[in-house]
Amino acid sequence: MMRIGEPLIVNLACTGVIPTRAMSPHVPLALNEVVDDVARCMALGVQMVHLHARDADGVQTADPEPYGRMIEAIRKLPGGRDLIVGVTTSGRKDSSFESRSRVLDLDGDAKPDMGSLTLSSLNFIQSASINQPQTIRQLAKRMQERGIRPELEVFDAGMANFAAVLRNEGLVDGTPYVNVLLGNIASAQADLLQFAAILSALPSGCTVSVAGIGRQQLGANGLGILAADGVRVGLEDNLWLDRARTVHATNANLVQRVVDQAASFERPLLPARELRARLGMEIAV
Repeated sequence: MMRIGEPLIVNLACTGVIPTRAMSPHVPLALNEVVDDVARCMALGVQMVHLHARDADGVQTADPEPYGRMIEAIRKLPGGRDLIVGVTTSGRKDSSFESRSRVLDLDGDAKPDMGSLTLSSLNFIQSASINQPQTIRQLAKRMQERGIRPELEVFDAGMANFAAVLRNEGLVDGTPYVNVLLGNIASAQADLLQFAAILSALPSGCTVSVAGIGRQQLGANGLGILAADGVRVGLEDNLWLDRARTVHATNANLVQRVVDQAASFERPLLPARELRARLGMEIAV
């Protein structure tokens, strides 16, 4: 169904595991760089952010301490208490539940609203993300116990089916939020038929955003604007503003491009507080 005229969700994935300063001068790595980018994108209307923290050497870390400081700093921004803040529980550097779940134990103003949950193992072009069924279930249960909503990551129809399995098992409840990620070399592409197959396999009632990896980001975001609740966009997924890869993107100009696309289809950005209500999250105070 075409979503023309409906409010749009924009989820900012600003850093990720792989991008380095050598790849792009605009990748935010230090805490203040991430927070500054989040502030710029919030001013453009972003309602959600998906965070990765790096250590002093710029390497992805599962240490909860830098995540807590980052979340606390974001909460202090204008509108920062309404922003939905998600953190990664990525299996690309460490597949163990014990390491990946530590960030879910943060409390107070450092506690995240959401935690990523990739629904199967998969290969990327340079590495693998290992997500055993037991680990996925353990992470889902820990999020449920902590009142943290899963940010379901779906790369193909099989993962969409596993989302339905977790829903049936009671490990995913309420209104599930799903990022459909298209364009990975070993997963579904930004193709109408493949996208439709994923949508048809998801459990009913999901809120869905669409992301695209590399050159497929623009097209995938277009699919999200046309046929989903929102998009995920940012330097985690794509470092370039053009398909020819001549202009390095910033998080802000990737978001602005989505906002401009959405305006053409009369899709204003949904206020963050309304998104919280839609997903059944407490309104920030």
